[in-house]
Amino acid sequence: MKDEEKLRQTWGRFGGLAVALAKERPHTKAWDRGATGEERLGSRLDALASADFAVLHDRRIPASKANIDHIVITRGGIWVIDVKRYKGRPELKIEGGIFRPRVEKLLIGRRDCTKLVEGVRWQVDVMCGFVGDVPVAGVLCFIEADWPLIDGAFSVRGVQALWPNRLAEVLAAQAVGNVDVEAVRHAVASRFRPA
Repeated sequence: MKDEEKLRQTWGRFGGLAVALAKERPHTKAWDRGATGEERLGSRLDALASADFAVLHDRRIPASKANIDHIVITRGGIWVIDVKRYKGRPELKIEGGIFRPRVEKLLIGRRDCTKLVEGVRWQVDVMCGFVGDVPVAGVLCFIEADWPLIDGAFSVRGVQALWPNRLAEVLAAQAVGNVDVEAVRHAVASRFRPA
C-alpha cells in the first residue's frame, strides 16, 4: 500500500502505470502471506469464542511498532499467539548438555528460526508486565508447515510450537481456572489497541 502511494507520488499522472509495471517487493509479499495466515487462524479462533473464551486480533504493543497477532483469554490464562506461514518441518534442536550450556533452537526445515521464539517471549513479557499474576503462555502457530503425522508439537524456551488443529485442542482444554475472562478481555483490549 505504501509502496503504491510512493510510486503514484513519484510518477504523478503516470503513477497508475508505474504501479502496474512495478514488481512487488519481497517484504510486501511476505507480509501479505502472513496476513492471510493470521486471518485463517483468526476465523478458527472466533469459532471457539464463548463466555469463557475471548479472542482479540492484531493488537498493537504500546510504545512499539510491533503487534500481537492474536490474544486468547481463557479461564486458565492468556495466550499470546504469533502466526507464521512457513514451509518445512518445525523441529526442536538441542545443543550442548553435560559440558556445555544447553541451548534450544527452533529449526524450520534446516533454517534457524530461533529469533521467532525470542519475539514471542518478548510479547509474553510485555503482557505479563501488564496483567500481573494472570498466567500468560506464548505460542508460535505454523500454518502450512510440514508437521509429522503423529504428534510433533514441542516447546522451545517456554514457547509452544503448534499447528492450528493442535492449538485449538490446547485452547479448548483451558476451561478450568479462576480468570475472569470478560474483565481481563476488557483490560487487555483497552491497553493493547487494534493495530
